[in-house]
Amino acid sequence: MRILAFILAFLAAGTLDYGTAHAQAANTAKSAETRLSRITIRSVGEGTPVVLIPGLASSTAVYDGVAANLARNHRLILVQVNGFAGNKAGDAPIGGLLPGAVDELAGWLAANRIEKPAVVGHSMGGLMAMMLAKAHPAAAGKLLIVDSLPFFGMLMGPGATPDTIRPMVEQMRDGLVSGKVPPEVPPHMSNTDAGKAKILEWQKASDPRIVGEALVEDATTDFRPDLPALKDVPVTVLYAAATPEFKPIADGLYREAYKALPGAKLIAVEHSEHFIMLDQPQAFAAALDEFLK
Repeated sequence: MRILAFILAFLAAGTLDYGTAHAQAANTAKSAETRLSRITIRSVGEGTPVVLIPGLASSTAVYDGVAANLARNHRLILVQVNGFAGNKAGDAPIGGLLPGAVDELAGWLAANRIEKPAVVGHSMGGLMAMMLAKAHPAAAGKLLIVDSLPFFGMLMGPGATPDTIRPMVEQMRDGLVSGKVPPEVPPHMSNTDAGKAKILEWQKASDPRIVGEALVEDATTDFRPDLPALKDVPVTVLYAAATPEFKPIADGLYREAYKALPGAKLIAVEHSEHFIMLDQPQAFAAALDEFLK
């Protein structure tokens, strides 16, 4: 259970929510929703497009602190993996979830004549943002990666590979699907009780089959060899530094993780756990505003 909690702490991210910020934005701007096989996309507002990509078993209510303000001058493209945070699972095969979701998003952007949008991805959503930029260059103009590594296995040591960690995460997936591993708030997710309560609510409302598959695909995808393909894409990486003692470790980890992309801008957010937008909302909003300039 401790290992599962540790892994989920680094994999959880944001998905779509029909909460107050989105409702407020919809009152003053056009809103439309499209449900595809793997993802549901909601477009809110008008202006320069910004894509907010979901992650594992949580909700884009994490973006409520910035969504209403952004929608005044931007077209927000809110993306949810079907099966997360109360959204019904789609009819697509479970396998190939992440690349399938990325392809669906790229297809929707092309069909709506949206080229080179700013793309924001938290944790698993950060990996998806990088996959999108590599596979569909017209679908991503610049990336904001929020507390996401190009390969989760780096947390297991320098010798970790997708093959060496696969048995462990597949066992975790099986525990989720069987119900033997109940939803819980892993450590290092948020440093507030309110944040932890939200995270637990989203996990309980998620389909364990979809969460389990996403967990395996996320954890066993090593994007580091593909980072040079993003050399012409402006990339900003925000990462959490919960304590002064942990900051040097986080700094070193992220420098090593993104060394194949020397142009990436790395920014530590202090006094925050994994959900930076919940723990340090002002710092997150300021970083997002700077990214969108």
